[in-house]
Amino acid sequence: MNEADALDIMRNAIWTVLIASGPAVLAAMVVGVTIALIQALTQVQEMTLTFVPKIIAVMVAIALSAPFVGAQISLFTNLVFSRVQSGF
Repeated sequence: MNEADALDIMRNAIWTVLIASGPAVLAAMVVGVTIALIQALTQVQEMTLTFVPKIIAVMVAIALSAPFVGAQISLFTNLVFSRVQSGF
């Protein structure tokens, strides 16, 4: 394995992390902005109001996107193992 292979693996690792965390982060962001808008419109400034809906949205997003995320991580794992195997 040379430097180009190591950089390619790192690039793929970063991309896999972004893809795997994307659904949960996107769900938290959408729910957070929506609740912030509702709080601004109603002038209810309770800080704990955002936690429960965000947690529920993130759990639902993780449950719905688990097969996709698992497949992406599996593809990355196969890539790394194939690079290690061909390197020796």
